[in-house]
Amino acid sequence: MINLKNNPGVKVLIAGSILQLFLGIIYVWSVFVQPVQTTFGWTISDVKFTVNIMLCCFVLGILTAGKLQTKLKASHIVLAGGLMMAAGVFATSLLSSAVPVWSLWITYGIVGGFGVGLAYNTIISCAQKWFPKKRGLATGISVFTFGFSSVIFAPLAEQLIKTQTFGLISTLQVLAVAFCVATLALFAFIKLPENTTAQPINYGLKKQYTTGQILKTPEFYLIFFSMMFLTAAFFIINPSLRLLAPMHGLDISFGVTLVMIAGLANSAGRLVVPVLGEKIGRREAVLTILLITAIGTASLCSVEGALFIVAIAAIAFCYGGSSGIYPLITADYFGLKNVGANYGAVMVGFMMSVLLFPNLIGQLNTGFDAVAADNILKFVSLAIVAAVGAGLIVLLIIKAKRGSKHADN
Repeated sequence: MINLKNNPGVKVLIAGSILQLFLGIIYVWSVFVQPVQTTFGWTISDVKFTVNIMLCCFVLGILTAGKLQTKLKASHIVLAGGLMMAAGVFATSLLSSAVPVWSLWITYGIVGGFGVGLAYNTIISCAQKWFPKKRGLATGISVFTFGFSSVIFAPLAEQLIKTQTFGLISTLQVLAVAFCVATLALFAFIKLPENTTAQPINYGLKKQYTTGQILKTPEFYLIFFSMMFLTAAFFIINPSLRLLAPMHGLDISFGVTLVMIAGLANSAGRLVVPVLGEKIGRREAVLTILLITAIGTASLCSVEGALFIVAIAAIAFCYGGSSGIYPLITADYFGLKNVGANYGAVMVGFMMSVLLFPNLIGQLNTGFDAVAADNILKFVSLAIVAAVGAGLIVLLIIKAKRGSKHADN
């Protein structure tokens, strides 16, 4: 367990975790899609596309934060990120039906997403560096609250939007003000420790890699593409949860509850998988969630009712787990010193998944009119993608074992 006595890092972890709760608004967009479409008159597909832009800019923010951490105070990066997110959400509330949809992509997608990425990466880096011997638990706690955000803000936003007192515009403004207040109240607590030279605890690593150096290693690409393939299923399925529910034996009104269940599972994975990685090994933990994702996605071809809920929860759990385990395995292989920048490079795989798979999978068409037939092909394809990711981690494990044997000899 983390030592709570005489450890200034505890304040950093608590403040960072609370901020992550607000930053997790990135996962609540599905609640706003229909109200935004109705209010502004843009097409549903264009409104949904906002989340793709936001996730891509989220990764760009992570990359930028990794570079800035060597030049600026962590608190200043978090302040900039939090205020950008608040400004993006508030600016969205000022839009009207007279402006084109790309205005929404700029305010909520680019400004908001980039701001979230800046703060998110910095908070995780601080958590790892304050607790080098308990990185799994510290990182898990930090990213847990980020995922838990949807459990709190999704139903809250939906209820506020439905009320005559608030509606969509006032709801966005209230959330923006809340994010701004939280950022101003907590940003100063986010600091890096004076001494961050502690070595990663696994794999006997001694070298601290720069981002340029990791790009020359085969391990980076195995990790990179495994993340890309792991996250694909969640990106495709999550935005359509409310539509999939009645197709799998659930009442259409259960859609919002299903979103909350996925949010809870997502949060649980963020906390459980990093801790599991400390017990069985990080690579083995990644392999486990890839296999579960493959099985869970394939099962969506036939399951209904309660089993459908279990399958969705499993996929969300594994997706959440990726957010907790990949920062750790990045530090294991490439060192803790430059983990912010190096994790940003790995997260480009996340961005590639956002850009590539929704378009590729969306093109799949069986030639039949039945929606169910099209969905089966998509689920099978996503299961195969996750299985390929598992194969990459198997290669990573084999390579590590061979390296260990050479070292012994």
